[in-house]
Amino acid sequence: MAIRHQLIKHAPSALWSVLERPDLYGEWVVGTSGSRSAQGHWPEVGSSIEYTVRIGPKEFHGRTVVRRLERPRILELEAHSGLLGSARIAFDIRPWGDETLVRLDEHPLRGAGGTLHNAAADVLLQLRHRAMLGRLASAVDELASDS
Repeated sequence: MAIRHQLIKHAPSALWSVLERPDLYGEWVVGTSGSRSAQGHWPEVGSSIEYTVRIGPKEFHGRTVVRRLERPRILELEAHSGLLGSARIAFDIRPWGDETLVRLDEHPLRGAGGTLHNAAADVLLQLRHRAMLGRLASAVDELASDS
């Protein structure tokens, strides 16, 4: 299980402004591009987004479904990545003075990712999460400055 946190220098409402935009996931989720709404009204429970992952000349498609939403504190997703299986990705969002503390918890659920999961995989997830949370903070900064 990979858990990481990030302090975002904006109120939780600014963070939610980014999390509620399916078109922005490709900008801050490491490894993805071209995110878009797929089903339902994001981020309602059961709604989903689709995204593209490019590795060199290869292109893969994935889908993420909202499994739990308790606004303004919790957003839990299940990311489906084809042969790799699926993973639970949970955001715990807490006001921290005038800022927001985000805790990201990810672990594989099904498929090869779950079967092959080990401490080395967690190290890679930690590196990915460091970059991803940094990008998320930047996306919040950018959207907040546009408002």
